[in-house]
Amino acid sequence: MHTNGGEIKDYEGVNKSKLPQLPLICVNTTAGTGSELTIFSIITDEERHVKMALVEKNMTPICAVNDGQNLIARENMAYAECLAGVAFNNTSLGYVHVIAHQLGGFYDLPHGVCNAVLLPRVEKFNAKVCANRLKDVAKFMGIEVSNMNDEEGANACINAIEKLSKAVNIPTGLKELGVKEKDFDTLAANALKDACGLTNPITATHEEIKEILKLSME
Repeated sequence: MHTNGGEIKDYEGVNKSKLPQLPLICVNTTAGTGSELTIFSIITDEERHVKMALVEKNMTPICAVNDGQNLIARENMAYAECLAGVAFNNTSLGYVHVIAHQLGGFYDLPHGVCNAVLLPRVEKFNAKVCANRLKDVAKFMGIEVSNMNDEEGANACINAIEKLSKAVNIPTGLKELGVKEKDFDTLAANALKDACGLTNPITATHEEIKEILKLSME
């Protein structure tokens, strides 16, 4: 804003700015999203009750510092989320984040928790076109998939995600977070406007987004 002017709403979307930002140095806190080195920023619009996705090469931090108290587990997590940040700079995101943005903006819910609840449900939807890639994810999660076909491998991946979520006390569904089915139409309509959905492996309709929300309730 200092270098480009206007209002933050002017930059909703992809690469709307013309000038680089002021120098930005970021400190990563909890490992997870790689925010200290990505081109993404999510801004809550309190008037519209949505989270705006700003995708800007000019927002990339110039430096991230690291400490982590030299704990091995935290170091490995920081490395993993750093790789994730680099990855989605190249690939963007998908419907997990897209729907989570709407939940966060509409109900003021924590983004990470919404992502975790939605992840297995969205991957079940995506598996229709990318089961082989989910099978690869299962392999990297330590599951023996050599004797599985793509569909079996994808199901093993989704089951492993659900098991991990349960182990770290992620809520079982969106109902527990206060999400209401009467709001699905609004949430789905806003989700389909989110720029982060353009790179999902398969394009969803309004009704399919609502179905993902419904499946995520319990």
